[in-house]
Amino acid sequence: MTLDWLVDRFASKPEHLAFVHEDRAVTYGQLRDTIDAFGRTLLENGVKAGHRVVILGDYTPEAFALMLALARNANVVIPLTRESVVEVDTALSICGCDWQFEFQPGALMPVLTARALACDNAVLSEFVATGAPGMVLFSSGSTGKPKGILHDLERVANKFLKQREPVVAVPFLMFDHFGGFNTILAITSSLGTVVSVADRSVKSICEAIQDHQVALLPTTPSFLNLLMAARAQDHYDLSSLQRITYGTEVMPQATLERLHRALPQVKLQQTYGLSEVGVLGSKSRDDGSLWMRIGGDGFQTKVVDGILWIKSDFAMVGYLNAPAAFDDDGWFNTQDRVEVDGDYFRILGRVTDLINVGGQKVYPAEIEEVIMSLPNVVDVAVYGESNPLLGQIIVARIALAEPEPLDALKARVRLGCKERLAAYKVPARVVIADGALYTARYKKTRRSDAS
Repeated sequence: MTLDWLVDRFASKPEHLAFVHEDRAVTYGQLRDTIDAFGRTLLENGVKAGHRVVILGDYTPEAFALMLALARNANVVIPLTRESVVEVDTALSICGCDWQFEFQPGALMPVLTARALACDNAVLSEFVATGAPGMVLFSSGSTGKPKGILHDLERVANKFLKQREPVVAVPFLMFDHFGGFNTILAITSSLGTVVSVADRSVKSICEAIQDHQVALLPTTPSFLNLLMAARAQDHYDLSSLQRITYGTEVMPQATLERLHRALPQVKLQQTYGLSEVGVLGSKSRDDGSLWMRIGGDGFQTKVVDGILWIKSDFAMVGYLNAPAAFDDDGWFNTQDRVEVDGDYFRILGRVTDLINVGGQKVYPAEIEEVIMSLPNVVDVAVYGESNPLLGQIIVARIALAEPEPLDALKARVRLGCKERLAAYKVPARVVIADGALYTARYKKTRRSDAS
């Protein structure tokens, strides 16, 4: 049966702590029993191999056990949260559905309902015919139209066949995010402990670290910026933290330096991955550096015209509603522009984020890095705004630590940028943010309509 090796590993250490969810402890023996119980539920209700099954919820021991039970039943799993990048109906119009398990807030066990939504998708049909377990994730889509990303779930899990050292970690990235699932598999396949939280606020995460001696925090630069702005290290005992990994967006150098000063005992490691190809092994040049080596077993990298390409043994099966993403040799264009220094890469930004100012190409992260170094700035999002003369102008939306007159802020920002950037990279507009600059996934939002 699929994933026998993983479930057998759980059974080998039944007394080890697998999950602490909102202070509720679950051992690997109990997790194994829950997987078996869900297997019986699937059999009793007629959930057959190849059926497409939605799980609506977030990371709990039960939700993870259900994912594994569905994988062992050769189902196609569609994990969704109430903060998903796409609406449930939009997602299911792409992949269809046969059943839905819904975890209500506060409930341990889900409600199962039949939800027959037909979808004639050749890629999915061909995959189901192989008998392998699948997983469908959704991207937000740069054009607003989500892409359905189909993975062979067994292939994804087999990356962790080799057991690693156990660790206590918080799965920060969400239930319907590839990085989130990768984190859960990494922790549990090593028989470590998953410390899951009800929400991903600074308070909840720091309390979890403090109360449960969390050693690893995988998160995003946007969350780490909030952590530093809140001076969390002064209010919580974070001494158990040994490593913080960060990815999904470009890290501002100023945030990285603040983090290094605030938590000098913590190893800071940049990670890199995409839903289409998986999460690569990575090694930062040092804690204060944005340069990293990436690759590892099952991955190859190359740079073509400044753009990173990846070949992966753990790549997706394909998009459900978009053209094939790989070239004839299996290489994937990440759309990330990079600098190269020997074996090290530095991510400059996604090509789709580029701002075109009179024919000059500008990466938002370069300007954000400068503005983040200015006093009284908590966060900044830089984006392009249409302009009839230049094509686009640069706008900087800034979150402040303390109130400040807009005219004074504009003067400071423009002076600071002129000192370190070419003239065409200086923001033409400066806006004081009246809301968060990040999504529910703690990833920076660069849109003119963001608030």
